[in-house]
Amino acid sequence: MSNARADRDAHADQRGREIADEQDYLSMLYAKLDDLREETTRRLRTTLRDSGGSPQARTERDISTRMYTDRLTQISAVEHGLCFGRLDLDGGESFHIGRLGLFDEEHDYEPLLVDWRAPAARPFYLATAASRDGVRRRRHLRTSMRRVLDFEDEVLDLDAAEQGSDLGLAGEATLLAKLDARRTGQMQDIVETIQGEQDRIIRASMNGVLVVQGGPGTGKTAVALHRAAYLLYTFREQLAKRGVLVVGPNETFLRYIGQVLPSLGETGVLLSTTGGLYPGVTATGADSPRAAEIKGRADMVAVLTAAVRDRQRVPRDYVEITFDRAPLRFHRKAVTQARTKARRARRPHNLARRVFRDELYAALTLQVADRYGRDLLDPRDLDEISAELRADPAVTAEVEALWPELTPQQVLDELLSDADRLADATRKHLDDAERAALLREPGAPWTAADVSLLDELAELLGEDDAATRAEQDRRQREELAYVQGVLHIMEQDEEIADEERLRVSDVLDAELLAERQQTRSDLTAAERAAEDRTWTFGHVIVDEAQELSPMAWRVLMRRCPSRSMTLVGDVAQTGALGGARSWGEVLGPYVQDRWNLAELTVNYRTPAEIMALAANVLSTMDTELRAPVSVRTSGHEPWTRQVPEEHLAAELPELIAAERASIGDGTLAVLLPPELLADLGPALATSVPGSAIGTDPEGLSSPVALLTVEQCKGLEFDGVLVVDPERILDGSEHGANDLYVALTRATQRLGIVHPGPLPTLLHPSGK
Repeated sequence: MSNARADRDAHADQRGREIADEQDYLSMLYAKLDDLREETTRRLRTTLRDSGGSPQARTERDISTRMYTDRLTQISAVEHGLCFGRLDLDGGESFHIGRLGLFDEEHDYEPLLVDWRAPAARPFYLATAASRDGVRRRRHLRTSMRRVLDFEDEVLDLDAAEQGSDLGLAGEATLLAKLDARRTGQMQDIVETIQGEQDRIIRASMNGVLVVQGGPGTGKTAVALHRAAYLLYTFREQLAKRGVLVVGPNETFLRYIGQVLPSLGETGVLLSTTGGLYPGVTATGADSPRAAEIKGRADMVAVLTAAVRDRQRVPRDYVEITFDRAPLRFHRKAVTQARTKARRARRPHNLARRVFRDELYAALTLQVADRYGRDLLDPRDLDEISAELRADPAVTAEVEALWPELTPQQVLDELLSDADRLADATRKHLDDAERAALLREPGAPWTAADVSLLDELAELLGEDDAATRAEQDRRQREELAYVQGVLHIMEQDEEIADEERLRVSDVLDAELLAERQQTRSDLTAAERAAEDRTWTFGHVIVDEAQELSPMAWRVLMRRCPSRSMTLVGDVAQTGALGGARSWGEVLGPYVQDRWNLAELTVNYRTPAEIMALAANVLSTMDTELRAPVSVRTSGHEPWTRQVPEEHLAAELPELIAAERASIGDGTLAVLLPPELLADLGPALATSVPGSAIGTDPEGLSSPVALLTVEQCKGLEFDGVLVVDPERILDGSEHGANDLYVALTRATQRLGIVHPGPLPTLLHPSGK
C-alpha cells in the first residue's frame, strides 16, 4: 500500500515538475508575444506620424499602416491558446505548436513556436501509433489565459497501439473536454483538436473543386474555416492579391463564425452570403420558399435574357417626329436592321447599344439627306446632318426609347412588378401560378434570391463605361504629369546623394508611381473585392453548399473562374426547395466530373443517444448516406412531451425554464416552424428570461434562442427543444431533411414537444 502511494506521489511530483517546465516555456512565449506587440505598436505610431509628403511616401505609409495594423490584430487574436501542443521526436528534438510562428531573432531565427499550418506541425494531427512519422510523443496542453493547467500525453509506439478509442482520436481527453464545454453563441476554432481526417482535408491541394460531404457534427464548418487559414498561410503570395471568399447561408451564421479566422491568425478573408455579393444592394426582403425556388432555377437565365431583349423595341410600322421643321420617320425596317446588327455584335445590351445607335443614326442621316438630294451632298455634309440629329432632343429621346440604357435594378424591378412584362418573358418557362408567386409591388425590398438575378442581369446588360474611362484617362494623364514633375525636382535637387538620385530615376519610373497612386493601398484584397462586382477570387469556400440554387452557383462560378473551390455540405440536410440533390448535379454544368470528394464520417457534436434518433429520420430519405458515428455519449436520452396546440403558449415557458435549469450556463435553442415562431415568438421572448428571437443580432448570444430550422443551420447549442415535428415534416418537400437538421443541433440534451401524436420515425425504435 505504501509502495503504491509512493508511486502515486512520485508520479504527481513528476507531473508537477513537467507542468512547471511547460509554464516556464509558455511564459517565455507570451513575453516574446508582448515584445512583438510593443515593437509593432511602436512602428505603427511612427508610421502614422509620417506625413507622407510625396506620392511614393504616401503609398508606402498606407501599406505599412495596413501591415502593422493587421499584425496587431493577429497578435491580439492569438492571446488565448497561444501554445497548445508539443511534439517529441525520435531523434530527441522537440518543438511546441501554436496559433502562429514565433522566432528567436538573436539565435538565427530559431523557431520558438511552430505555426499549426506549417508542414512541421502536420504530424501533430496525423501521427498515429501505426504511422508515427518520427513522433515519439505528442503532448496536448490545457491552458487558461497564460497559465498551464494540465497536459495529456500520447506515446506513439507499437506497445501503445491499442490506446485511445477505436475511432483513432488524437488527444481524446482534450477533444472530449472541448466538446463537453458550454456553447457561447460564437463558434470556437478546433485548432487544438483537429483530427486526422479533418487535417487531410484542411491541407488538400488548392487546385480544382474539393467537395467535403459530412453529416451533422462532423466539423464541416470548422474544417472549411481552418482550410481558409491554411491556404492563406501556404499560398500567401497567390491569394494575397485575389483574396479568399467564404460564403455562408445567412447573416446569423456569419456572426456565429466571425471570430474563428481572426483566432487562427487571418483577417483578410471576405465573409458573405450569396445575398451580399452585389455591391450597393442590401437584401432585406424575404421570398416565400416557392418564389425563392422559382427565382433560383436555371431557366431564369432565359427569362432574364428575354426581359432584356424585350426592351430592344421596334415600331409596328413607323414612329414620326419633327426634325428641322419636317417629318422624320423611324421606319420598322430601318430599326429592325439596326437591332439585328447590334444583336449580332454579341455584346451586352448597354455596349451593343452603341452599335444600334450608329446604325440607326446612319439610316436617319440618309433619310434627311434625301430631302436635299443625296447625290448633291458630300461626306462632310452627311457628317454635319448626323451631328445635328445626335444633338436634337426629340431625336435622341426616340432613339433612347427604342434601345434604352438599362440597369439591373431597373429591369428586375419592372419585370417582377409588371404582370404583362413577366408574362412575356416567362411564357415558355412558367405557368400562371408560378408567375403569381413572383409578382410583387414596385420598389419592394430586394431578397437574397433577387441578388443572383441582378448579378445575371449585370452580365447581360454590361456597363457602357466609355465616359468613365475617358475621365479616368484624363485623371491618369494629370497624375502622370504631376509625378513626372516630382521626379524631375528630386533628380535636380543638389542635396540628394548620387546613389539616391539613381534610385529615384532608374528604379521608380513615373508610370509605376502613378499606378501606385491610383490603387487604394489602404484596402485589403477582401475589402476591394467587396466593392467590385466583377472581382475574381483566388479561392472560394462555400458552407452549407447544398442549399444554393442553380442561379446562385452561376454567381459563384463567375467569382472564381479558376474553379479553385472548397464546397462543404450535406445533401441529407438540404432544406431549400431548389437545393442540391447530389453534388454531381450541382457541378456537372461547370466542371463535369472533374471534382474530388472527401468525406467526414465522425460526429463530434451530437451525442450517440440523439444521433440514434436522428438516424431513423435519415433512413426515410432518398439517399445512400449513412449517419456519422458519434464519438461520445451524453448520458441523456431524448425526451418527448405531448402538449395540445392550444396549450403551447402556456406550457412552453415552463418547459423552456426546466430545460434551461438542466443545461446550466449553456445555450438552448427552441426550434419552431415559421408560422409558430411568428405566433408564439414575441410572447415567448417576453415571458422567458434571457430569450431572444434568432434573427435579432443578439439572438445567438442569449441563453435561449428562438429560431426556425432554416435559421439554425450550421449552428450548435447545448440543448435543443424541437416544437411540433409533424408540422416541420409537412412544411416543405424537404421536411424530413429539415427535421434531421433540427434534431442534430444539440451537444447535450434534446427535447421534443408534439401537439399531435409523435411521428412514427421519432419513436425510439423507428416503428
